[in-house]
Amino acid sequence: MTTSAGAAIVGAALQRSPEPDPATLVGRGKAEEIRLGARAAGAAVVIFDHDLTPTQLRNLEQALDLKVLDRTQLILDIFARRALSREGQLQVELAQLNYLLPRLAGRGTMLSRLGGGIGTRGPGEQQLEFDRRRIRARIRKLTEAIERVRSQRSLHRARRREQHFLTVALVGYTNAGKSTLFNVLTSAGVATSSRLFATLDPTVRLLRLESRRSVLLSDTVGFIRKLPPHLVAAFRATLEELEEASLLLHVTDASHPEREQHDAAVESLLEELGLASALRLHVWNKIDLMDAAEVKRLLTGPADVAVSARTGEGLETLLGRIDESLEGGPLVEAEFDFPCADGASLALVHRFGHVLSTRVEENRIRVRARVTEWIRERLHGVVATGEASLRR
Repeated sequence: MTTSAGAAIVGAALQRSPEPDPATLVGRGKAEEIRLGARAAGAAVVIFDHDLTPTQLRNLEQALDLKVLDRTQLILDIFARRALSREGQLQVELAQLNYLLPRLAGRGTMLSRLGGGIGTRGPGEQQLEFDRRRIRARIRKLTEAIERVRSQRSLHRARRREQHFLTVALVGYTNAGKSTLFNVLTSAGVATSSRLFATLDPTVRLLRLESRRSVLLSDTVGFIRKLPPHLVAAFRATLEELEEASLLLHVTDASHPEREQHDAAVESLLEELGLASALRLHVWNKIDLMDAAEVKRLLTGPADVAVSARTGEGLETLLGRIDESLEGGPLVEAEFDFPCADGASLALVHRFGHVLSTRVEENRIRVRARVTEWIRERLHGVVATGEASLRR
């Protein structure tokens, strides 16, 4: 993650301990070792792959005499660099302020000992309380703005449902190749990169399947291990897109040595979002970097698909599996008899089915098409209202 934030690593230290030191996380002896190593390497910042309490952060900065960042600060810095849309910027700022607020209080601990009675409040504490109020006020405004975003997204999802669009969402660990796969499937031109969190703002594009059904494919922010809860909360408006998806494509970098840990992190977050039982396919990406025998060992179940978004290998199989997995299952042949004025039902057949023939007779249109049971049952419901008739 450090290189993704634009920094160069000049040294590293590992600490094994049964429990973290409450004052410095690593212990005073290790802190001194880090200080000497950082000075010798000419480091300007020390980054901890762990969340630090306000007290630990303050003590470490004093002990190391350097700027100290923890895991959450580093992730937030990367997020701030990647957020391009107004929505993404709002979510990142909210997460930053929620992180800062308790640490602001931590820096004011000594000042707060002056007490709260008349004549005892010092100027430092007045500034601290002023900063707290400003941050809380800004958090309220950001929360309200994000709630408006959630409402807008909810309306967009409602419109998609009204237009009978199914949604397929890409999920997976950061840098698993989701955006590259998204571009290959939809020709979207979304920016791709080997850096972590290259995609922060969600993108939705139309995907045409082999059955000629059209679905919406959504590219989302990559997951990561130990993602702080307030980051999940801040990006709730974005992650809600997953809740509406008819199918999740869990994309894994099959060539990564820690792929099992990455998958465990994704499963954990999906469970936290209430999506553990969601319909999904497991897409093993980057198989061009592996030998055939190893790829074969990965395909242990019917929900596994092996692809290379870079070379195109396996993409036809993936599209076929998406078709089969979506609501309604395989296509069946059916005949429809619509009034010419019933353009909505006719559009539904064309959008989600494979039209075999069309014949116009007086004020009616007779269509023979291959459609899913889902579409056939939906149009059968229209029959009851007299808007269309269906002959099976």
